[in-house]
Amino acid sequence: MSRRDTRPLPVLLLAAGAVLVAICVTSLLLGAGEIGPLDALQVLLGGGSAEAAFVVTELRLPRTLIGLTVGVALGAAGALMQTLARNPLAEPGLLGVSAGSSFAVTLALLAGASAATLTVHVAQLGALIGCLLVLAAARIQGVGNDPIRLVLAGATLTGLLMSLMSLLLMLDQRSADEIRFWIIGSLAGRDPATLYAVLPSLLLALVLVLLIARPLAALALGERVAQGLGHHPGRVRLLAVMAVALLVGAATAVAGPIIFVGLVVPFIARALAGPDIRRTLWLCLPLGPVLLIAADILARLLVAPAELPLGVLTALVGAPVLLLLIRGRRLPTL
Repeated sequence: MSRRDTRPLPVLLLAAGAVLVAICVTSLLLGAGEIGPLDALQVLLGGGSAEAAFVVTELRLPRTLIGLTVGVALGAAGALMQTLARNPLAEPGLLGVSAGSSFAVTLALLAGASAATLTVHVAQLGALIGCLLVLAAARIQGVGNDPIRLVLAGATLTGLLMSLMSLLLMLDQRSADEIRFWIIGSLAGRDPATLYAVLPSLLLALVLVLLIARPLAALALGERVAQGLGHHPGRVRLLAVMAVALLVGAATAVAGPIIFVGLVVPFIARALAGPDIRRTLWLCLPLGPVLLIAADILARLLVAPAELPLGVLTALVGAPVLLLLIRGRRLPTL
């Protein structure tokens, strides 16, 4: 057992939780507008002007809550995808799962869908189809054991779906602006009603994660070992795919497609807690929103009073990690 595996998980979770609380408070205090940290702090302490109260409670607070939800979903989905594919490069955004969800939502919006619940279910169905396509590609000879080829297969699927989305937008200019705003990937300007709509499916996904964490750890040792311990590999994979679809679909419906979070968060979690999926999954739950909300804060401040798209910031963080993994001398399966 390595030294990192001996770090008590409660200590890691407590530290990550403390960082998460600090990041959430910072998100409420900082923004691109005229309301500064002191004005926002007065609101948090029960005072402040009406304008400051509006900015903090109606703009920054919902944005922070959305960041919490989406960060948890993408962090857990990334850990599950990497375990399913036994590949450290497996990430919903890189392997076409997010693109499948985005394509499904685009079709729904073009068809005139406006109900938040419908959008959520459509996004989750698209994520499920994308996830199944990825796993099917992973079974092609040579792809499942080659991280680079698996990412290329995912990039091909993503490119195809994005091209189809662009074609659809050209055919319907009236819906193009709305869809482009959604497809950028951001926590700003999102409808809180969508957040409430995804909560039941997120809770169901987290229950599935708790149920399959131990079987997934056994499955990582091999199918025969898992069967010897009384688990059913096929059933475990199916439940994991369902959990990924629920998580990615919910995150995409709320904030649009945001890539690299599902790659970076498990990478950090494994560096801190070791390769055991049970420890990694638990640590991904607070680390996901920490990374996402921190990126969102930077997106507000770097070019204030304007804002950078959140997807740009996550790409700036995730791309170096991806290059690090690719350039490593050894890319073991998980």
